[in-house]
Amino acid sequence: MPRQSASLDSATPGRIAATALALVDEEGPGALSFRTLAARLGVAHATVQRRCTDLAGLLDLCADHLAADLPDIPPGTDWARATEARFRRLYASLTAHPGLLALRGGRPWLGPQLLGRLVEPQLADSIRAGMTPEEAVIAYRRMYLLTLGSATFVDHRDPKSSQAATRSALAALDPVEFPVLTGHLAAILPAVVDHEVFYGALRQLVRAADPARHEPRRSEPRRSESRRSEPRADA
Repeated sequence: MPRQSASLDSATPGRIAATALALVDEEGPGALSFRTLAARLGVAHATVQRRCTDLAGLLDLCADHLAADLPDIPPGTDWARATEARFRRLYASLTAHPGLLALRGGRPWLGPQLLGRLVEPQLADSIRAGMTPEEAVIAYRRMYLLTLGSATFVDHRDPKSSQAATRSALAALDPVEFPVLTGHLAAILPAVVDHEVFYGALRQLVRAADPARHEPRRSEPRRSESRRSEPRADA
């Protein structure tokens, strides 16, 4: 069997993804190209393209590389604790790489690592905890969309810039027409970059969906049955 080329040995999927993420983090989304990436890896442009096919494939590779860091939750862990741990880690991974989020746009995150380390175990845990499959999917989608949206729309790596942009936009408003937005900058600006906005919303979603908080209550007797069981006053 012919030996794999040295360039393919050095351009493993993991190394390609890690190098691409570093490139985007350091130089911005516009810097990513097969040629620039190949130069950093020290391989031919065609070698990288052979691994990824196109830019979409490269971005999928990067996304799944991040998903490999999602936690392994021990069996039997409390549902709420396990759920919050998974989505907090996903959020931390995504906010660390805003350039990747910008490049992916609305593309779905469906790589094998994400499906195997987040989606499948989360749905399985939910069903095991007492949810129907439909309830499990809806709960997952709510938390997934909260996490992705919270990570996508703010660059938490540069909070001062995000706050400055918000301040500039609000300063241009007419205070008469927008009294709340212009009159409460001290409350608005911290919230723009506060991670607790996400963490608090996640906790609320987890509490609302937690099967342990929704155990079926015993049905109360109907009013007619209750009346029939009461002793008559003239008995």
